[in-house]
Amino acid sequence: MKTLFRQVALIGKYNAVAGGAAAASSRAALDDIARYLAAEGCQVFIEHDTASTSGITGYPVLDVPGIGAQCDLGLVIGGDGTMLGIGRQLARFGVPLIGINQGRLGFITDIPLDGYRQVLGPMLQGEHEEDRRALMEACVMREGQCVFRALAMNDVVVNRGATSGMVELRVEIDGRFVANQRADGLIVATPTGSTAYALSAGGPLLHPANPAVVLVPIAPHTLSNRPIVLPDDGEIAIELVAGRDASANFDMQSLASLLHGDRVLVRRSEHQARFLHPRGWTYFDTLRKKLHWYEGGS
Repeated sequence: MKTLFRQVALIGKYNAVAGGAAAASSRAALDDIARYLAAEGCQVFIEHDTASTSGITGYPVLDVPGIGAQCDLGLVIGGDGTMLGIGRQLARFGVPLIGINQGRLGFITDIPLDGYRQVLGPMLQGEHEEDRRALMEACVMREGQCVFRALAMNDVVVNRGATSGMVELRVEIDGRFVANQRADGLIVATPTGSTAYALSAGGPLLHPANPAVVLVPIAPHTLSNRPIVLPDDGEIAIELVAGRDASANFDMQSLASLLHGDRVLVRRSEHQARFLHPRGWTYFDTLRKKLHWYEGGS
């Protein structure tokens, strides 16, 4: 047996427009990787939306539940957004994911497309590091009913409308009042999301092994309103007190409009995403490359 993984699902970028240059590039990459996997002894499946977008044929097509039931590995060809989307969906099935990036290396898709075979080959034979990432589950409560529910791997963001002023948010943790905040919004980020929007808003970096979340205000009215790191075993409630056209975003991939009095409840999900990285990988390697930290030497 050449590989430890027998059934492998390929997942590509959903937003590549059929017939365009991006779609052609994505299809070529998918086709090349599919042939490589087959030569390594894997049975290859194509995720349903990927097959529809890319037009690739000749392989069985599975939806996400089908991948969860039949596959022991998901191979994501795209960027961090693609990985976030499929990672949330497959987390409940426990299927590990490997990310191959077609453009600039991402925080969670860290294998470059050029020369992927040299990196992927040993990983398929068991030479890899496993990296588990926490997810959050959130719901929007309105008059005692949940009107919107979503998972997030990066962040849950409550923010003002594009043309409106600040929002006022009441924040509670485990039912205890924390503060009323006036700001452009508030970010609740996982350690994975600490390198995304939260970082640009002045939040700290959290190592993925930390069982924590961070609350980061967006352009707060009071400068003493600072980011705070919290344990991830509690429930965070964010109530919209005032402000127009406010919304809640989940990984910036789904959105719910908010009314005054709506409460966004956020807590840790019971599921985790499983990422596989090349042997020897560390989180600090990723930070060094993405944040251009000084590496020493001449």
